[in-house]
Amino acid sequence: MYFDARTEPVEAATGATRLIEVEKVVAIIGTMCSGPFLGAAEIVQAAGVPMIGPTTTNPLTTQVGDYCFRACFKDDDQGPVAAALARDYFGAKTAAVVIDVAQAYCVGLGQYFIEAFEALGGKVVATLYCRSGDVDYTAQLTEIQRVNPDIIYTPNYYTEVALMARQARDLGLTQPILGADGLFAPELIQIGGEAVEGIHFTTFWHPAQATGIGLKYAEEYKKYFGREADAFGALAVDCYLLIVDAIQRAGSADPKAIKEALQTADLEVVTGRTIMTPEGNPIKDFYFLKVEKGEFVFATMIPASRAAEIKALMGK
Repeated sequence: MYFDARTEPVEAATGATRLIEVEKVVAIIGTMCSGPFLGAAEIVQAAGVPMIGPTTTNPLTTQVGDYCFRACFKDDDQGPVAAALARDYFGAKTAAVVIDVAQAYCVGLGQYFIEAFEALGGKVVATLYCRSGDVDYTAQLTEIQRVNPDIIYTPNYYTEVALMARQARDLGLTQPILGADGLFAPELIQIGGEAVEGIHFTTFWHPAQATGIGLKYAEEYKKYFGREADAFGALAVDCYLLIVDAIQRAGSADPKAIKEALQTADLEVVTGRTIMTPEGNPIKDFYFLKVEKGEFVFATMIPASRAAEIKALMGK
């Protein structure tokens, strides 16, 4: 049974109500995005039906209550590990940050990066802003050209980043560009062309690093669909596996029993070992991809333990 939330919080609330009251489901997978998840979260919490989001990175999504879970990392971890990549992998001492203020996701990630980068000894020399739909980045890039940072961090979505990258390279800016999981779309390369070569960004998983069940999934996916598996589909399968495991360990299809079993999950899933905390947040490693010769390829991985170290430095 499913309901299309159309990435809208109100639709997600309607769907959750229908699934619980009409279909009598005992657990829900979804939604993919944090906004719709938050739209349904109060409903599942009040009904006592567990819901797990594949890619709901907003930290607030699991703070609604103990029936809300995620299968992915949180933005308040994603931002700090991006700062670690900037410092440790690129050796950056200074950074400029360009944030889309129309997207709460981008604003949060930008702030987490800034706090972590400075906690790691770096200096943010410019914090600049744009809005979704902007096509001219002359003002931001002129300021970046003036302050000459070692790296540019822009946790925005692929269209805006692709356009900004094209204009940055046209201006002669050669600094590495670092982004977030919102860049993992073929449109980044289609719009950005050669300008996005070398861009690095965080993601949840990549088939090139798959082992065990993840490798089998990647092989079967490519055989069936004729293309590489992506992290979004992999995390949706993770949600299914986590729920099935919870039902089996609980020995019951009672929603409360499933919720309690999910809180103690320790399972090898498609994206790797997932250890769930009682707060509904998994302990996960962080993958970075880069654009190379017009394709997304694996760049490096940062373990979950590094994110914990950085947050300790930040006093979090």
